[in-house]
Amino acid sequence: MLFSMKFGVLVFPGSNCDHDTHHVVSELLDEPATFLWHASEDLEGADAILVPGGFAYGDYLRTGAIARFSPVMQSVKRFAAAGGPVLGICNGFQILCEAGLLPGALMRNAGQRYICRQVYLRTETGSSLFTQGISRGEVLKMPIGHMEGNYFCDEATLEDLRRHDRIAFRYATRDGEITAAANPNGSLDHIAGILNEGRNVLGMMPHPDRSSEALLGSADGLRLFQSLAASLATAAS
Repeated sequence: MLFSMKFGVLVFPGSNCDHDTHHVVSELLDEPATFLWHASEDLEGADAILVPGGFAYGDYLRTGAIARFSPVMQSVKRFAAAGGPVLGICNGFQILCEAGLLPGALMRNAGQRYICRQVYLRTETGSSLFTQGISRGEVLKMPIGHMEGNYFCDEATLEDLRRHDRIAFRYATRDGEITAAANPNGSLDHIAGILNEGRNVLGMMPHPDRSSEALLGSADGLRLFQSLAASLATAAS
């Protein structure tokens, strides 16, 4: 009997990548997906939670600051604490940091301008539910679209991220070199994505949902969703 996994896509007032994310799962992976409204605590039996990009609650106060208190995020916290996989993309990454599911914070871009363009990411670990199908050192092409993508944390947290292989992606050149010019927003240590201690929560600023079909300029992002689906299938077998 084949295992069919169910993905839950959160929807906040101001989400604008929820349908992109749902499309990847339902149309490209051909797996069941459901939208989960911010005001509900019911995760509807989802096996994985996807927190999409956008401007949750208009990004009032600061990005993710209001979304962290939503009923659905209280359920997501319990889900993640029990080992459930959670992927936060762009605004989703910001929300996960505000909710305490990931350390650090996303600040204003170093240039104080909104950035929307393609970037390159170097995969820093293949040891996670989301990257197990990607080799360490592989370079992926994905777009970014954010004003607050400048990742920051204190020195102790950064050292912990490095020591425990929790930096998932770094901004790099097409050839995988880590240079100042390849860092679009000033992120500390060129960080583009990180994992939690349990390695079941990933937050990243670049958009794998917007780079899952060649028509969009890159299909590299699909590999993260495929890795997650394969991890879920393996766990269920």
